[in-house]
Amino acid sequence: MTDILTERRGHLGLITLNRPKALNALTTQMCRGMLYALLEWRDDPAVRQVAITGAGERGLCAGGDIVAIYRDILDRDGSTEEFWRIEYQLNVLIDEYPKPFVALMDGIVLGGGIGVSAHGSHRIVTETSRCGMPEVGIGFFPDVGGTHLLAKGAKSAGRLAALTGMRFHAADTIALGLADNYVAQANLPQLLTELESLEADQVITRFARTVEQGMLGADWVQAFAEPSVPAILAALDSSGDAQASLVSKALRAACPSSVRLVDELLDSAGMDLREDLRREFRVAVNRLDDPDFAEGIRAAVIDKDRNPRWHERVGNLTREQRTARHFAPLPGAELNFALLEQGLREKSGR
Repeated sequence: MTDILTERRGHLGLITLNRPKALNALTTQMCRGMLYALLEWRDDPAVRQVAITGAGERGLCAGGDIVAIYRDILDRDGSTEEFWRIEYQLNVLIDEYPKPFVALMDGIVLGGGIGVSAHGSHRIVTETSRCGMPEVGIGFFPDVGGTHLLAKGAKSAGRLAALTGMRFHAADTIALGLADNYVAQANLPQLLTELESLEADQVITRFARTVEQGMLGADWVQAFAEPSVPAILAALDSSGDAQASLVSKALRAACPSSVRLVDELLDSAGMDLREDLRREFRVAVNRLDDPDFAEGIRAAVIDKDRNPRWHERVGNLTREQRTARHFAPLPGAELNFALLEQGLREKSGR
């Protein structure tokens, strides 16, 4: 079975992520396939717009293949670095795409799934959407331009999403700036059909509906404007709100070293996606050497005990030094965007 399907339907270029049993988790080859298709359609006048959807009934994409990342942390064969190098360039291509890019963010859309959807120009959520950047739960951080996206909107809401790793329904996904429109799930097949011949704005306007405000409109969200995590927790706990209590619980469960790292990243993000991805790539590659990343994946998907034992200290490093070393340069291996500038086929010799 092909893990990614690309096809022309009238004037629409359609990408379907096709690993439903793995909730369409991304692999390097899937990201390459998307790059191939998008670069080809970018210069094809017959393709007026593109769309991305996921096979199966569970969702668009649960993120990257973190089991493969865990194996690479143990073996260090370079496969994860290659994956991120391709994936991050795909994120930029989607963000800078000169044609409408319609993302159907139906069902589960997490991590890397956000990367292949929320950078698009037309982002649609439904009543089944559960979207988020849950990486702090596995000792990582919101990458694929996640720090860029979450830093662009309301600061308190973006910080809440980044530091807790929570999943959000349609209204809050829109409030975070990760989506634009709400469309009923039952209307998605017809919406795709109409995109074959009609313009994206025209089609989406016809199907879009209003959605009630979510939890991110509550006053207690401003707790995330506090300068420190203890202050955030104190403000949440004193609010007396049931939802605030759930958020407090999620923040307490997050990897402490990831939380500190995320705060550092958010302070510098939100202005330029390429620069933010260069920073994320440097931090991600260096994070492979931090024991919390492997421990988080182990607890989540290897042993599945859901009981990560976070490392309070690494060697003789202070907390500040431990965070700072993630930003160390990668001599000769920094992220560039050569595949986009030269074209992927030319780069690979095909």
